[in-house]
Amino acid sequence: MGLERYRKTAYVNFTIIAVNVLVFLFLETQGSTENSRFMIAHGALFEPSLLYDKEYWRLLTAVFMHFGMEHLANNMLLLFVLGDNMERALGKVKYAVFYLICGAGANVASVFFNVMTDDYAVSAGASGAIFGVIGGLLYAVAVNRGRLEDLSTRQLAILAGFSLYHGFTSSGVNNVAHVAGLVLGVVTAAVLYRKPKRRTGWIEEDIW
Repeated sequence: MGLERYRKTAYVNFTIIAVNVLVFLFLETQGSTENSRFMIAHGALFEPSLLYDKEYWRLLTAVFMHFGMEHLANNMLLLFVLGDNMERALGKVKYAVFYLICGAGANVASVFFNVMTDDYAVSAGASGAIFGVIGGLLYAVAVNRGRLEDLSTRQLAILAGFSLYHGFTSSGVNNVAHVAGLVLGVVTAAVLYRKPKRRTGWIEEDIW
């Protein structure tokens, strides 16, 4: 039962990656994904568009947009490595819901912070959702006493710490979305994740 669950293909995660790549390729055929005005016109997150034009859909569309090939490649590599573990832990439907909640929720936090500091910026990318995946895996690993499939608490903590450090020491990075995504991932996983059971004869027991 455990081995079958481990080998299960993460179709939702692969679909999310494919959508990100296709959106990027489409945008590149229409203009430049490194041009802020172009990205705003095609759905990137921009506070005035939400506040004055009520374009709330940007909270989701921005999750699937990236500024240039390097931005896309870095995010999709992380999602490829980690997303399948989270999908198997939650199940397909829950994972899709989890991913969108973390991505959109991280953007909400970013908008709120920028409005409070009066520092509007154009932002896009899957990193808020991906930090949500890291946070969700941290919760799932903790519930499973330090290990989930091939992941350990130490590995995830190092990854989260390094990723946050890289963001805070780089320019043009939406660190608020990263931190918010990480926190949302832990909270949302606490609501959606259920530790798998193991069968002992006719009795199901928690796996410890």
